Amino acid sequence: MNKTVVIFESKYGYTKRYADWIAAALECPVTERKNCSAKMLENFETILYGGGLYAGGVRGIKLLTQNWQLLSGKNVILFTCGIADPAKEENILHIRKALANHLPQEIMDQIHIFHFRGGMDYSRLSIAHRAMMSMMRKMLLKKEESERSDEDRMLLDTYGKQLDFTDRESIAPLIRFVSEMTA
Repeated sequence: MNKTVVIFESKYGYTKRYADWIAAALECPVTERKNCSAKMLENFETILYGGGLYAGGVRGIKLLTQNWQLLSGKNVILFTCGIADPAKEENILHIRKALANHLPQEIMDQIHIFHFRGGMDYSRLSIAHRAMMSMMRKMLLKKEESERSDEDRMLLDTYGKQLDFTDRESIAPLIRFVSEMTA
């Protein structure tokens, strides 16, 4: 039996894409969080959980927090998917700070975290997400041009359009890490 599983929750499909790529590379099963139970988690030694980043939180992160007693002795890897560029150190620091607000320190100390860049298709956004992006745009427009970051400018330039930053090659460090961990 394969002792590794990839579990994900994806609203717009970008996290699912990464979950599928990771599971294929690791030759392990992949399942949506809604199909996952504590009983199922007992069967695996290494659990990779992926969720989209929304307003500083990770979609479906309760799977880890509510089952931590069961998971604490296992290899747990969290991968996030969001619009922020994980190649920029300030974005990683911001994401990890936000995660620390949602995860107890015990969990933060024991899990391994990877970040991937997803995308956004404004035509598919929920009303709530569309409203959040509209508010963000208004805030960015109030900033002086000289104070806007490259990402601020990118969000303004692409507002209302489709963006896809997914990159299959970006999973390589996670695959190496899990392969070494489970060897």
